[in-house]
Amino acid sequence: MQVLNTINAIRSEIHERKSAATVVGLVPTMGALHRGHLEIVRRAVAKNGVVVVSIFVNPTQFNDKSDLESYPRDLIKDLSLLSDISPDILVFAPDVKEMYSDGLVSDQYEFNGLDQQMEGRYRPGHFQGVATVVEKLLNIVRPDVAYFGKKDYQQLLIIKSLVKQCRIPVQIVGCSIVREASGLALSSRNDRLTKRLRQEASFIYHSLKAAKVQFGMKSAASVVKWIENQFADHPDLDLEYIVIADELNLKPVVRKIKGKKYRAFIAVYAEGIRLIDNVALN
Repeated sequence: MQVLNTINAIRSEIHERKSAATVVGLVPTMGALHRGHLEIVRRAVAKNGVVVVSIFVNPTQFNDKSDLESYPRDLIKDLSLLSDISPDILVFAPDVKEMYSDGLVSDQYEFNGLDQQMEGRYRPGHFQGVATVVEKLLNIVRPDVAYFGKKDYQQLLIIKSLVKQCRIPVQIVGCSIVREASGLALSSRNDRLTKRLRQEASFIYHSLKAAKVQFGMKSAASVVKWIENQFADHPDLDLEYIVIADELNLKPVVRKIKGKKYRAFIAVYAEGIRLIDNVALN
């Protein structure tokens, strides 16, 4: 398996492997790979002639410096996991200077309010940083298809908007959330949870499943209030937000409209470790 650290090297290797009929797939990651990432990589390998997995912890999407510093990094383990899937995967693992040769500055994009909801409210500048690095990766690799997990559903919509406004010729594919047996959505941050907290955090998903049932009978506001009250009985879990929103524009629901699709989005701190999740409600 080849690990390439420079833009010139990854472009050269893709050029060597690509023929006119070859489809190139990209799986962008920040490393600390888990089963959720690996499911996406397996999907990409099954459907593309050339697969690039990027491993890069992007500084511009962290509004909290301590979160950036504590983000897990284990390149050797990541490479071992990827090699078990396929020795033909190309790994692009640049350093910060390679990706940000002109300095650590995010580009600015207009997402028509998609970036102002939920994560955007609580993590200022986050999505400008995400969009900046994704645009860089797409322009470096020039894939035909790029894969992103639906756990970061808001990010998925923003990347689709980015591709449209920047006219980047790539298909963006959203991949289903992979969960632990308890229901907890897989995340690189889960390994920082104690065994007890990890089990307690499964309540996040259980609350969303309960919200889905209630959403068929009650108003969005009633469901949100009910979930907020449920978290009062879980002092180890600090609810940051619970939002029920339109699946297409992420605007919070005031009144349900027949034919529209809605999702519940949640962010919770478990002893300082931030966890997010979402479910489709109808």
